[in-house]
Amino acid sequence: MSTLPPWQERILVQAREALAGGRMGHAMILSGPAMLGKRTVAERLARHLLGAAGEARARHLLDAGTHPDLHVVGLVPNKEGTRLRTEIVIEQIRELSGQLSLTPQYGDIQVAIVEPADALNRAACNALLKTLEEPQPGRYLWLVTAHPMRLPATIRSRCQRLEFRLPPRAEAEQWLLGQGHDAAAVSEALDAARGHPGLADAWLQGGGMVLRREVGADLGKLARGDASVIETARSWTADEHADLRLRHAADLVLAKARGLTDPPRTRKLAEWFTEANRTRELLRTTVRADLAVAELLLAWRDQYAAANEPTTATRTNAGGRR
Repeated sequence: MSTLPPWQERILVQAREALAGGRMGHAMILSGPAMLGKRTVAERLARHLLGAAGEARARHLLDAGTHPDLHVVGLVPNKEGTRLRTEIVIEQIRELSGQLSLTPQYGDIQVAIVEPADALNRAACNALLKTLEEPQPGRYLWLVTAHPMRLPATIRSRCQRLEFRLPPRAEAEQWLLGQGHDAAAVSEALDAARGHPGLADAWLQGGGMVLRREVGADLGKLARGDASVIETARSWTADEHADLRLRHAADLVLAKARGLTDPPRTRKLAEWFTEANRTRELLRTTVRADLAVAELLLAWRDQYAAANEPTTATRTNAGGRR
């Protein structure tokens, strides 16, 4: 079994101590930023509970992901099998409730992990609430989410909270270096990810930092009038990285705003940052992605960038006056 990053190990130890001390209830929300290892810690904690007896067969089943007393509920394929559903539905929770009502097959414990818990639709939440209101001994229900406030207050109030936070910068840097990344790249990625080691690692491994530099270059070309809004929008939405491109764009513009001392310019850039994140939300709907992004980039070119960087036409005119 692989070694956990130090921030995950700390919170796992905390959870084990709560279990040993009888301070952990039957329901818990594991919350915090995405990609910090919440699901990993939940699985390690489940292994600690279900493998506590040391029974070899149980350990093998856990290794294979087929332990009958560990139930994992998440997003499943749609009826056509073409993509994952965007919601966890009531049928899944009813099935889970039925499983938890049965006698455990190994020992006297069952563990259920629901992730992402914020994807539970209203009917599923209502069904889950019944399970939370009638807990059975030896049953643990853990809700894993990066957005706990999207869960109904009636569910949140019935769960303990295990919260994940970003580790200290030095610890994040040391862990990333241990993953084999270059020191300069680690520093750049951690700055871009605002100190988030999991996100920085993903960007370094998956080309996210290269994408970030490309986005910055595209914004500069649009500001100077050296690129087409429509073509850039099509390029940004041509693959599965549209959301990440908009995230990078928003972050780059926010960083630019922080470096300015002109309040009107700062305000305009902050407004564009807000619009970029609104467009990210729109991409999760049925709106045409290229049109939504084109509108955003048009605003960047015509309303904000022109106030900060002269366009090609302006430079030409200025040269003529000289």
